[in-house]
Amino acid sequence: MGLFSFFKKSDKVGQENTIDSKDLLGNATTKKGDNRDVVTKLSFHPEWDVPQEQKYIFNFLANELEPLKPNQLSLSSISIEEARAGKWLVRAFFRSSLPQAIELGEIELFILDKDEELIASKKFDFKALGTIPAESARPWVFEFEKSTIKVDEVPEDGWKIAFNLVSLRGHQLELDPSWEKQLPAAQKEELEKIVKTLPELGETEVNFTGLQAKLADNGNLNVSIFIRNGHNKAINLEQLPLEIIDSTGKQIAKGSFKMDPILTVQPNSTKPWTFIFPADLVDAEDADLSRWTARVTQ
Repeated sequence: MGLFSFFKKSDKVGQENTIDSKDLLGNATTKKGDNRDVVTKLSFHPEWDVPQEQKYIFNFLANELEPLKPNQLSLSSISIEEARAGKWLVRAFFRSSLPQAIELGEIELFILDKDEELIASKKFDFKALGTIPAESARPWVFEFEKSTIKVDEVPEDGWKIAFNLVSLRGHQLELDPSWEKQLPAAQKEELEKIVKTLPELGETEVNFTGLQAKLADNGNLNVSIFIRNGHNKAINLEQLPLEIIDSTGKQIAKGSFKMDPILTVQPNSTKPWTFIFPADLVDAEDADLSRWTARVTQ
């Protein structure tokens, strides 16, 4: 392997990103109440033929690592080197405190600067790292191509490589506390089922999907909408101009809603919300609400 030259005597272990293994694997794998310190042992990929001098460097770095608690996975940042074509070679340890060996699949990783701002992101196939033994630390070089990097310069001290937990948990239903209190469990389950059937969002996509529309006796139009956020950061809605189009293409309502307090939709989440168009903004004559669309207007 040609990666050994990337690890140098001057390298030091920096920031660490640690998660509970169930966030990635979906189930706990240690006994409840186990709170001992787990010292991870250095582990090399079975195909590596590591020179003796390089083993010394790896051992030195591994000895700097703090113990983990049981049932954790961790990324320990070491250093970044800029290569040809603007590529970043990010050196790190991938660590596991699980009591058994694991082999992982595709995982998205972030590079965050000292202010926790996202400066690079890429999905990696962790099968390339091979089988990770129990309670071990495996050195690796993660390559971030220029297209995956959002800044012009390698970050200063304080950066870290981290798991994208938002992508790990998958797209989720988010209920406002008021909805959480009022909705029966059966309706919550129904909403979760609907969210799972909706088309997958792009990484920067925000989508408004109609859920329910009802004309009230007083002429108001009540519409419930799924606000879908594909971003890895929360979005805040202060003002939302909306129009409702029925199945024939007719505009039956149009208005602008001031969100007070601001409506926040968490990353990679779908939040249902109800908007009430007053009767004077509704033209419901001959409206066909068997199918309808909510659109954000300019």
